[in-house]
Amino acid sequence: MTTRTLHNRPPFRAEHIGSFIRPAALYDKRLLFEAKQCSKEELKELEDDAIKAVVDMQRAAGIKTITDGELRRDIFYEGVFNNLEGISVLDRRMEHFKKYVPHAALQCDSGLEEAPTFFCNGPVKRTKAFYLEDFKYLKSLVAPEASLRVEIMNLYLNPLLDQDVKYIKITMPAPSWIHQSHGSQDTYDLSLPDEFFDAIGEAYRAEIAELYENGCRHIQIDNPSFCYFCDESMLSGMKAEGVDPEALLDTYIRAMNICTAGRPSDLTFGVHMCRGNYRGKRFAEGTYARIATKLFNDLDVDTFYLEYDGKYCGDFEPLVHLPQNKIAVLGIVTTKKPELETIEELEARINEAVDAMCKGDQGRSRQEALNQLCISTQCGFASEWRGNPVTEIDQYKKLELLVAAAKHIWGN
Repeated sequence: MTTRTLHNRPPFRAEHIGSFIRPAALYDKRLLFEAKQCSKEELKELEDDAIKAVVDMQRAAGIKTITDGELRRDIFYEGVFNNLEGISVLDRRMEHFKKYVPHAALQCDSGLEEAPTFFCNGPVKRTKAFYLEDFKYLKSLVAPEASLRVEIMNLYLNPLLDQDVKYIKITMPAPSWIHQSHGSQDTYDLSLPDEFFDAIGEAYRAEIAELYENGCRHIQIDNPSFCYFCDESMLSGMKAEGVDPEALLDTYIRAMNICTAGRPSDLTFGVHMCRGNYRGKRFAEGTYARIATKLFNDLDVDTFYLEYDGKYCGDFEPLVHLPQNKIAVLGIVTTKKPELETIEELEARINEAVDAMCKGDQGRSRQEALNQLCISTQCGFASEWRGNPVTEIDQYKKLELLVAAAKHIWGN
């Protein structure tokens, strides 16, 4: 694989992940929609209003890279697999799932009785866009000619922040997630041939090309699957069934690289390696040391979003393997609880990461290591529409903290 340089580094050192809790009005309307008591059109009106508000929230906090908060989605992966021809979505009872798969174990423990699985029922094709209309709507809110709403929660937008369409970030689920939720036991279906991921990758590239044509320059893939290979319960469960974890990890890296292949040089691509974000709970743990060398060097992306909000994530030592032409965004602010970190705590953790990066044989100086880092929340505030146990005010304070910490540490 040819190594690429990072063409469009994140414009702010504070990088949020992309999903936000739903405002009360949208939450209540979503309850009605789930109960089939309102139409999709009625729900969309509330979504439009909520997205306008969440754009203002990000801008007021000082975040320059803007998302729509995934406020139109039921869960982070909605919009791709349910829109692909050749894929069907079926609910299956939890007793059919492999319990060592981290998200299945959490869902069982949470009392969930059934969950969706995906089945390939024919040739996989993209016959309609995934997120193009979402991007167009967001584009209408941040374009230079868009009217600017300056007041939010009694805070005022910094007039120095001149928003631009090129800073919009679109988030997508990873192609491997369909594989993790494919088949009768909600797990990797090893009978699927390479051609399956080739077709999925072609669909992603078509979506990416259309987004690019409309002005998108920043895409983030959300991939919980990679952190499964850090988790001892998953690894031991796979090995007990005769599955080679390294071979499957190689398959998932290849699946991602098919999606990113041939992208334009000014399109920034990142991967968020999620450890679970289900109503304030995680479902995977373990050090990145088990996957860092392979992922950092073989995965064709510019940016790695890494969760680091607790000891369950391991230490920063794996960052020594980060190539000098890539960026690591360290998720050291938690979205799972309202307690607010301090700038001093965040600075100390960044210094730990810099120390780790300078231990290798790459000859990195401390300043060079610091320039390869950004900070963020460890995940989004609501990977599914019910959200985490935090309020909108908590959410805003954490974004504001990230910007203040970034300016303190990097001076920009």
